[in-house]
Amino acid sequence: MSSSASAPISTSAWPPSRPDRVTAPEDAIRARRRLTNKLIAAKDATRLRPFFVADARLIAGDGGLILGADAIVEAFAAQFREPGFVAYVRTPEAVAIDETGDRAAETGHWTGAGVAGAYMAAWRKVTGQWVIESELFVTLG
Repeated sequence: MSSSASAPISTSAWPPSRPDRVTAPEDAIRARRRLTNKLIAAKDATRLRPFFVADARLIAGDGGLILGADAIVEAFAAQFREPGFVAYVRTPEAVAIDETGDRAAETGHWTGAGVAGAYMAAWRKVTGQWVIESELFVTLG
């Protein structure tokens, strides 16, 4: 038997590197949520646009309805221009994926500027990227 045939298998590289590995949908959505939080903290409304489908819908914490990604981004920009704007953070508690892997529901809580509440976001996978189709924010205190 040759020495190469009897050499033990090395486990130092296990599991093997997989550059083609696909991120789990739940992880991808949580990562996208973290990025939106960073963009809000940076007051960068323009860079939030790719996170929404064109016909996205958002119900704000006060019950107001905002229709369309452009209007949502403009609402962010208006908030960011307010003196004393304090960034808020959305923290996912659960992400559920449908059977086809093309839609997801994210639920969690948000905090900022001395108020807090709950939220729900509906995500859709479009050309391989998770985007928000609707969000509902409820101010609870």
